[in-house]
Amino acid sequence: MKLYYHPLSGHAHRARLLLTLLGLEHDLVLVDLAGREHKQEPFLKLNPFGQVPVLDDDGTIICDSNAILVYLAKKAGRTDWLPEDPRAAAAVQRWLSVAAGQIAHGPAQARLITVFKAPYRPEEVIPRSHAILTLIEDALEAGDWIAADRPTIADVALYSYVARAPEGDVDLQPYANIRGWLERIEALPGFVDFQKTPVGLAA
Repeated sequence: MKLYYHPLSGHAHRARLLLTLLGLEHDLVLVDLAGREHKQEPFLKLNPFGQVPVLDDDGTIICDSNAILVYLAKKAGRTDWLPEDPRAAAAVQRWLSVAAGQIAHGPAQARLITVFKAPYRPEEVIPRSHAILTLIEDALEAGDWIAADRPTIADVALYSYVARAPEGDVDLQPYANIRGWLERIEALPGFVDFQKTPVGLAA
């Protein structure tokens, strides 16, 4: 397998994280985002949307980080990470949608401002970040993991941008459940860290 990625992309990190948690052999292919390699051929032949990550599994091309998580869990036959039970599968899907929605438009955008100088408005994205973090904090009152009694791809999908929320000036101190959950993920065998950037509250 090859994973086309960039070390500062949380979307790419979540794909890389599951690869390492599952112990799947893979090669990393660095995509030069600053040089806009992702918007040029031949990368656009892999992903016409021009985004990382992209997984190349011996010619099977999977785009979109959450789709990659589903593919990897299915490919490895890991029903512990992606349950087959309808209710459990729906719980995982709910949080994958949150990762693609509220997380992407909250903590991810807040971090894009400080790391990549993206033209978002802090006064909008930081309150959105705290709104979704409050919901995650409340959800974690019920257990150690977000969607089941064990880690699933839902935890992987949420982890990267929540962990680096302080880089976008989003303080995690009020969220004890989230901080404990981050520590549990970081203690999993095969965990690989998301590259830190000294910006925002992490400066």
